[in-house]
Amino acid sequence: MSAPLKLYVKTWCPWCITAVRYLRKHQYDFEEIDVEADRSAYQEMIKLSGQSYTPTLEVDGKVLADFGPDELEEFLAENKIEP
Repeated sequence: MSAPLKLYVKTWCPWCITAVRYLRKHQYDFEEIDVEADRSAYQEMIKLSGQSYTPTLEVDGKVLADFGPDELEEFLAENKIEP
């Protein structure tokens, strides 16, 4: 079993919506964190990734920031992260 996935999002962000859909479609268990609703989560995301763009995915100390579906798929495969 993989470590829990944390997906930092802004609910209106098209890339975030795509990331959420991708993870749900492929049956990943993840925590969706709205950084606009939770300022401490926003600061945590910036600390993890070094930037303020969403989506940002964190799992087991590995971070993928400001990505599209192709980068997400590649990141999950490279890091052997399975649903």
